Amino acid sequence: MTASLTLQDLYIYPIKSLGGIRLSESTTERRGLRHDRRWLLVDERNQFLTQRQNPAMALLRLAPAYNGFLLTHAQRPDLLPLYIPFEATPERTLFVTIWDDMVFAWRGTPEADEWLTEALGKVCRLVYMSDMVRRDVEPELNPEGQLLSFADEYPFLLIGQSSLDDLNGRLTESVLMDRFRPNLVVSGGPAFGEDTWEQFQIGDVTFRAVRACGRCVMTTVNQQTALKSAHGEPLRTLASYRTIGGKVMFGQNLTVSGRGQLRVGDTVELLSVKP
Repeated sequence: MTASLTLQDLYIYPIKSLGGIRLSESTTERRGLRHDRRWLLVDERNQFLTQRQNPAMALLRLAPAYNGFLLTHAQRPDLLPLYIPFEATPERTLFVTIWDDMVFAWRGTPEADEWLTEALGKVCRLVYMSDMVRRDVEPELNPEGQLLSFADEYPFLLIGQSSLDDLNGRLTESVLMDRFRPNLVVSGGPAFGEDTWEQFQIGDVTFRAVRACGRCVMTTVNQQTALKSAHGEPLRTLASYRTIGGKVMFGQNLTVSGRGQLRVGDTVELLSVKP
């Protein structure tokens, strides 16, 4: 008998590459879960910033607040919590670069820029992606014209808990799921069973698993301490048995058919598998 599949966890990352928030329920939208990665930090050249080059970003944590979020620094109590609204206003705008894309963005407040510059020790600006921006998911794999937030490649990332358990069984020191920054964590089923999924449904929402997610050095950053692994773990171990086409794969990139509601504890129903 096939093990039942359940939505175990839901996460959003309101500001790309900063701390995530675990939710009990969320709404799916064209660009991902509501409020996921709609804010971004950029440098003085308007180039996007991530933990790849700035691991200290892991120490910046977000918590839900009324109509927005509260941003704090895990090791700097002298920095008072900063309020970040769900959305910016179009009063100040600029173009920002994220990977190969240049997109229009709305500026956050000068106070936010000052707080973040002090927190990270480098000049940075906070920007917001409005619904007017068009940033397409890989068109060759997504003819339906899916849109993207400031996420790297796809609106949603799913990982099976069994897959992390398998990895931790091979490591000297276990790692937490937050190293991999998924939106959806599913329990039940075998390790890496999600590699075979094509169409599946959670609640009233239908997802398509498009392709595996290639992982990078960011997975070596401890999200509690912002320190990088001296031995390149867990990426080094993952590479020993999860390298496909020169990339280290962990998790599945997803698109969604429409808006709907997800709740932790929802049943995951597999509709079709990849040929």
